[in-house]
Amino acid sequence: MSERRLFLDKGVGEQRGVVTLDGRPERLLILRDDEAQDLRIGARHRARVRKVEPQLGSAFLELAGGAEAMLDFKPDARPVQGSAIEVEIRAEPRRGKLALARAIGPAEGAPQLLAPPPGLKAQLSAFAPGVSVTEGEAARQVADEAEAEALDIVHPLPGGGRLSIEPTRALTAVDIDLGDRQGQETKRVARQANLAALGAAARLLRLKGLGGIVVFDLVGRGHDGNALTEAARAAFRPDNPGVAIGPISRFGTLELLIPRRTRPIAEILLGPDGRPSARTLAQRLIRMAEREAAADPGGRLKLVCAPPIAESAAPLVEALKARIGHRLELVPDSTLKDHELRVSRA
Repeated sequence: MSERRLFLDKGVGEQRGVVTLDGRPERLLILRDDEAQDLRIGARHRARVRKVEPQLGSAFLELAGGAEAMLDFKPDARPVQGSAIEVEIRAEPRRGKLALARAIGPAEGAPQLLAPPPGLKAQLSAFAPGVSVTEGEAARQVADEAEAEALDIVHPLPGGGRLSIEPTRALTAVDIDLGDRQGQETKRVARQANLAALGAAARLLRLKGLGGIVVFDLVGRGHDGNALTEAARAAFRPDNPGVAIGPISRFGTLELLIPRRTRPIAEILLGPDGRPSARTLAQRLIRMAEREAAADPGGRLKLVCAPPIAESAAPLVEALKARIGHRLELVPDSTLKDHELRVSRA
């Protein structure tokens, strides 16, 4: 029987929640202090129907503060343009896409946030009711490991071989590679690799916050469609409702549709260039400083980084000073590359 555990890392400027499945990270939730929370899952709004697109079965909603969301509707539940409606966010916005809302009922008045989303601890508990949430240094270590794995592209498979997960604008491609297992009993090994890949990919896609159309490039030929479909149903059951599994094509691919709910982790941690953003690197610098400060409570620390990182880290350093005392000095160094972060005793 699978075991899930919950971890909450409360850092300066950022909280990170992790759900582990049998000791491996399955979900990573990141909440930064200066980011608006009104478009996170569970936030409730009184919205105005700005525009209705009957042919698409969608409506554009105006939320408080000028934010927007989309609402899908059935033909018999078409909203009236200009009317007020109460909605709940069911899918967070991602790059180039609006948040998705579900209708609760009619409302009166101007757009307004009616209820904030659940806190991170409550969100974690929803994935494993009754399980206690671990905090402190253990949670930080688990969150660091989850963050690193969420950003990896190539992942090892149990029993050998590897799995590559690469999202595009249209879909997410999952490639299964036998690696050095090639040359063994090919059909049996290929079957084992495909079954193992479905379970591993389900966990990793949840960890990465990826959904939409997912295409598996299976290894081998003559696939057992029934066995693979049942394995996919079991692996992706936690993503229901809304999972759809297609038949195996003559090209040896298996397509799934997984509901998109959270913002992809890569969009939170990486910039448009695919590298860790200045904010992400600033958070790493602050965590390094926290560890050094805990190891030497009375010492003075110097935090050295490239100027763009220092600019992002400045308010975090002030917050850390308030927490541990004025023992920190932030030093921008134009000779350093963005990823070069240094914390030393002054």
